[in-house]
Amino acid sequence: MSLGKSKSTLKKLESLLRELKYVVRYERGNFKSGYCIVNDSNVIIINKFFDVKARINTLIDIIRALELKPVELGEENQETLQKVLKLNIFTKSMVA
Repeated sequence: MSLGKSKSTLKKLESLLRELKYVVRYERGNFKSGYCIVNDSNVIIINKFFDVKARINTLIDIIRALELKPVELGEENQETLQKVLKLNIFTKSMVA
């Protein structure tokens, strides 16, 4: 079981953040890191020119940086979160 680089994976990550009350928006902007988290609100803005793979990698980076409580999530999103947290941050692949 791993996280692929497809649109369905992107939808799973967006669903995870949506359940945690985050709004993910794709917009134009001069983001040095490719994304922006608006201060004191749960809005994440990602460069709209990123392809699916870059969007997934960006959302993974954001999810790993947030302090999330898995008990607040439904079963499917808990599984997605566990997969994200098990990713090797240097290779973006599953740790065996």
